[in-house]
Amino acid sequence: MSQITAFKTVGLLGGMGPQATVLLQQRIIDLVAADDDGSHVPLLIDMNPQVPSRLNWLLEHQGENPAPVLAAMARRLEVAGAQAVAMPCNTAHHFASTIKQAVTIPFIDVLTLIGDAVKCESAGHACVGILASPATRNIGLFDKALAPINATSVWPSDNIDLLSAIVRIKAKGVSEQDVQLLQSAAESCVAQGATCLLVGCSEFSLLSARLASDVPILDSMDLLASAVHAFSVSTKFQSAEINGLSSRLD
Repeated sequence: MSQITAFKTVGLLGGMGPQATVLLQQRIIDLVAADDDGSHVPLLIDMNPQVPSRLNWLLEHQGENPAPVLAAMARRLEVAGAQAVAMPCNTAHHFASTIKQAVTIPFIDVLTLIGDAVKCESAGHACVGILASPATRNIGLFDKALAPINATSVWPSDNIDLLSAIVRIKAKGVSEQDVQLLQSAAESCVAQGATCLLVGCSEFSLLSARLASDVPILDSMDLLASAVHAFSVSTKFQSAEINGLSSRLD
């Protein structure tokens, strides 16, 4: 029988995209040394693929603002019994303040987790190679995580079209073309001086295990999975609990 008798329920703002949401759930499951069903983390998942496009809103300034939809999802999860909420979509963290204001429960913020993980990984100054949506670069999303720890960032060269890869993966799943493109992007960042790499897009997390690099690779999906698990099984949760849990992907 399971030795853990009390868990907190975590709500996931999902559907951005559907495969990425399932991947987060799988990585949370993989963290559990289960001896029966009762060993696993209880999750409430709002799988809403109809959340307005974050890319259209942030890059093209078109379409509907996703923020009110995300806030409504968070409220639904709280009413349903979630004791914290989390969101696998990195780009949607641009709207984190709206989500936090919509609920009275904690929001497990991946940007805080990234900052903690980079600080833990780096013995000194860190230069982080970002493998993520161009939208996050335009809005300076990861700068919010790196600036407080005096880390800098580099991005793949402009001729590497990460946006097209994201669109393809959302439409058709992971292909060998996308694996090769992300590998080229990783090598471009290392050539520019990156001391570690951040997989900061949930679509790229679907193929991050296939990346090869001479520098450490941090996957935001792994960080979030670890934090969700830590929150659920702990009486107290701090983002620092994920320190040391990030590891290089082979």
